[in-house]
Amino acid sequence: MHELALCQSIVRTIEEAAHTHHVVHVRRVRLEVGPFAGVELQALRFAFDLATRGTRAEGASLDIIERPGTMWCCDCSMYCTLAQRYDPCPICGGHRLRLAGGETLRIKDLEVD
Repeated sequence: MHELALCQSIVRTIEEAAHTHHVVHVRRVRLEVGPFAGVELQALRFAFDLATRGTRAEGASLDIIERPGTMWCCDCSMYCTLAQRYDPCPICGGHRLRLAGGETLRIKDLEVD
């Protein structure tokens, strides 16, 4: 389950930011996740609870903001939004698509005390 390793990295980033800004407790973490990030969202939520134990983010709520996946279609020269990586272009039905966005997972913001 690589989601636990991802959450441990997220918690390290949160702890560093909390230390830098003299934050006592993190109440909420908002993550942006694209559909091509290779993350199982339920597993991420479970792993987040484990990874935050004993940290300033223990008990924090995790809000996941799902971002669209964006592709560039080489057939019709248009950007399109896809839910699945190997879906055809919704504009022309072509399959020659290049990834243009949606593979990221990033901390959007924190709500702190």
